[in-house]
Amino acid sequence: MNPPVRRSMRNKLSPICFVFIANVAVFGFSGGSEQDKRFVEWVKLITQFLFLIARTRGISVKAVIFGAPGAGKGTYSSRLQIRLNVDVIAMGDIFREMLKEDSEPGRKVKGYVERGLLVPDEIVNDVLRQRLAKVPIGKGFILDGYPRTIEQAEMLEKIVKIEVVILLMVPDWIIIERLSSRRICRNCGTVYNIRFLKPKVEGVCDKCSGELYQRTDDTPEVIKQRLHVYEEQTQPILRRFKEKKVPFVIAHCDKLDMPPETIVEEIVRDLQKLGLA
Repeated sequence: MNPPVRRSMRNKLSPICFVFIANVAVFGFSGGSEQDKRFVEWVKLITQFLFLIARTRGISVKAVIFGAPGAGKGTYSSRLQIRLNVDVIAMGDIFREMLKEDSEPGRKVKGYVERGLLVPDEIVNDVLRQRLAKVPIGKGFILDGYPRTIEQAEMLEKIVKIEVVILLMVPDWIIIERLSSRRICRNCGTVYNIRFLKPKVEGVCDKCSGELYQRTDDTPEVIKQRLHVYEEQTQPILRRFKEKKVPFVIAHCDKLDMPPETIVEEIVRDLQKLGLA
């Protein structure tokens, strides 16, 4: 039996142990003095409290999500965040926020971006470490946008042990259709789709009332090139995870109008089979 399954069984047995202890205490002290009765009530209250904690604590799965541009990583991660009560660490969002800040790290990142250069791994890795340190003890996370290179994958192994890879498999034609109709909020980065996920007011973000825009690279020709680059960059990283015996949860989306909730439930079921949800 592998470690994730043992952990899952332990989580399920804990509430039962609490109830058993309470029943033993109640049986042992029932019918006694007033002091014994007060002790029984105290045990019941403590047991109820511990039982509540056991039932409401978050899932501590440590996952990385992969998918081509337009596969829906942000959409599915945000839903899994609620479904599993985990943190979502989206490196792209973190760096976008850093670019807005008047801080030393933000100015460093901005300097590279303005010159059209990739942010060095040293900075990216430090940012990741700092964000992981903010994840509450006992709470899990889904990492999006890292690692992007073998070097980053090797560094990730030194920082934290990844328990599962969530891989989104979406046909190219669906991705091209999705991205061609994608609109993004300039202010908060929320993603919409003018065909399937429309804002309440055309061109205006539901969350912050920011302006929605279309990326210049969201055209069929450019999208095809981006998909090719993604495959070349990602396949070696996925092979490394497989070599390290990290389990994969693969979610297939074969229909353009498939509801995100369907994919999310598929992912959750597979995580449950691994004892990670």
